[in-house]
Amino acid sequence: MKSRKFTVSVKEAFLLGGLILSVFFLFLIFILVEGAKPLGNAENIVAEKTIAPTEIMEEKESIGPIVEDIQLSWTATPRPTVIFEGGDYPTEIPGSPVPSATPGDISPLSLPLGINPLTGQMPNSPELLERRPIASKIAIFPRSIRPVSGVSLADIVFEYYIEGGLTRFIAVFYGNDAAAVGPVRSGRFFDEHIVRMYQSYFVFKFADPRVWNYFQSTDIRSFLIVPGVTSCPPFFVGQYDRDTYNNVFFNTGKFAACLQKKGMDNSAPNLKPGYFSMNVPEISETAMRIYARYSLDNYHFWAYDPSIEQYYRSQEANNIRDDGNTPEYTLFDDALTGSALSTDNLIYLFVPHTFESDEHERAEIYHIDLIGEGDAVLFRNGIVISAYWRRAANDQPLLITDRSRIPLPLKNGRTFYEVIGKSSAYTLQDSQAFFDFETP
Repeated sequence: MKSRKFTVSVKEAFLLGGLILSVFFLFLIFILVEGAKPLGNAENIVAEKTIAPTEIMEEKESIGPIVEDIQLSWTATPRPTVIFEGGDYPTEIPGSPVPSATPGDISPLSLPLGINPLTGQMPNSPELLERRPIASKIAIFPRSIRPVSGVSLADIVFEYYIEGGLTRFIAVFYGNDAAAVGPVRSGRFFDEHIVRMYQSYFVFKFADPRVWNYFQSTDIRSFLIVPGVTSCPPFFVGQYDRDTYNNVFFNTGKFAACLQKKGMDNSAPNLKPGYFSMNVPEISETAMRIYARYSLDNYHFWAYDPSIEQYYRSQEANNIRDDGNTPEYTLFDDALTGSALSTDNLIYLFVPHTFESDEHERAEIYHIDLIGEGDAVLFRNGIVISAYWRRAANDQPLLITDRSRIPLPLKNGRTFYEVIGKSSAYTLQDSQAFFDFETP
């Protein structure tokens, strides 16, 4: 039998090769931004259905331009300007005595060499403190994306309201790295406060155009880290059987090499420590469980374990909107570490939630104004302390004081901040605390 020779012309070969390359690049882009379709202009966004407070709906994200070759420079131009005691970060409160230091105590004037200023503890590796912190968004809704990854390795975590009854984390990594942080999701106006306070990079998966355009107009633009089409910055698609929209993660351990490769600045910022002490303040009131409800779809509690002196988080497992439903909880696990989310300090911050315009109100685009000072409630070592939070400097972490404005020492370790509306309800009864989220 004669064999048949198959021939292809040069022109046909080029056409075929071009087609294959086009399909490959389209597939790669699809993998990175699946589901993140552009929102279009503001008029089109406002015309969409307004999200009711009890609905669980995923907000849309604008992919925006891909920012990969970031030019870094840090300027501390405040927006808004935060001034306290002449603009200086306080090492003492004028007119009030500062608690005397005891062995192991840490203050802005007594940070031992090699100690993480965000935790008062040794970092996992000394060279980690020679870089900028990394602040990453972490989604916790829809429930199908849990367990999330990496949050239990963060030094600082803020949880705040986004819209539709839902909340999201922004976690700050400095003394630890995490090979998988996420799912990474979109940014909000509030995130600017964290980026400025910790002088950090900001890892997020784009934003609503109104938020994105604002970020691009500020001096934090150089610190915006969003997915690109290469492995630098180190985003990747997770090994989960879920939609790619909620399956993008970030490897903080590979980020320093990425910055070095691009010749970008990753020098350590001058972060002043807060007050840390392992000595427990003499407070008579105890609180062994702390419950919080952001909406009928989103509620949690923290339980104090005296054996390890930490609080463990449990998260809602159902909604309580439907008739007959009662609260159900499940332990909030971290898929990366295999452990439950815990914290040494738990602080509820009462912060104004405002809208810039009627348009922003219809779309639930909040400005959460972490500016100046406000009420706070601190939980550590099973006790509860009525407190104030103070934004003492635009580019430094929050300062927590008692009601007499004397700085309160936190326990050395992780701090978890719950950001709630200024008019939120708070009650304490039988060693149990209850918070009910309300705005503004």
